[in-house]
Amino acid sequence: MPIIEIPKDLVPEDSFLNRIPKAPTGRYAHLVVVRETESFPIFQTDGTLNIAKVSAGLQSNNSLIRLAMFKRKQSSPERLTGRELLRRVNITQNEDSNGDDYCDYNEQFCTTCPDCVYYGFAIGDSGSEKSKVYVDTSYSITGYDESHQQFSFNALYEKGNMSQHGGVRSSFGEQDHIVPQVFFASVITIKDVTVNSFAYVLNNVLRTKRYGAQTTRTGRLSNHIVGAVFADGEIFSNLKFTQAIHDGLGDVKNETPLNRAKVVQTAQTVTSQLLQNDDVNYRLLDGESLQQLLGIVKSATTDEEKLHHFLQEANAETQEYSERVIQKASNKKKK
Repeated sequence: MPIIEIPKDLVPEDSFLNRIPKAPTGRYAHLVVVRETESFPIFQTDGTLNIAKVSAGLQSNNSLIRLAMFKRKQSSPERLTGRELLRRVNITQNEDSNGDDYCDYNEQFCTTCPDCVYYGFAIGDSGSEKSKVYVDTSYSITGYDESHQQFSFNALYEKGNMSQHGGVRSSFGEQDHIVPQVFFASVITIKDVTVNSFAYVLNNVLRTKRYGAQTTRTGRLSNHIVGAVFADGEIFSNLKFTQAIHDGLGDVKNETPLNRAKVVQTAQTVTSQLLQNDDVNYRLLDGESLQQLLGIVKSATTDEEKLHHFLQEANAETQEYSERVIQKASNKKKK
């Protein structure tokens, strides 16, 4: 019996596939997430925070410069969280092995583990697997001006000062940081979803606490799951989601920091509204039904023994897919 079983009255039976298919089958699961900064993270490229100038809301003619959290700033930390767990139960990165089962992120992919199969990989001319987890750039609900702050930094000597032997240390500078309680709206899509791939990705999102640069010093972030959508296609974009929340907040959007409960409640409301215009067949879980679904997954992923068995089940699923699809395609190329 599988470790994670989701009741048919909660999620329709045909929402999940029994195994990962070779070709797309139109089964999508979407995690609707509001990400909240809890320290001073840095999402940057070329030394500056990533920003984008876009319309403030869906019903607004005004533009707004927003902070941007690029896709890899979201997916990479979550992948690494999952890989920590896989390594813990000896599924990946077995230090005693240097063979084909050895898997090292962005160095040597084993092509069979849940990380490789669910999130994808590329090994030059040797093969690749398209990610089944779609993540796009997310945007801050509030504007750039009220969402960041510049801080000075320095590197001290042992005694705690900047000078030693008559000389002053030159390692001094300034860095833009995102301030706490800035909210980013994000939709994470799992394509050709199985119960195992859904639970694996969800567990990674819930467990990941640090994002961006300098994560050993800052970068704390909390992920609030406001909805789970099972559909036969993709749903609204992160930008549209952000703009809808902006409109839904009304005058409250001018208050900083934004009230967490109000942001989450507004995100839940606009999710239902946006789905009605997405031209897909869908089942939305929010409120009590969402909490029931999260509880089922958490009951397995927060228990040591159950977590071990769940990861083994997910690994068996991805190994079967790898043998049936990835390795078979690779052998054809060699011939």
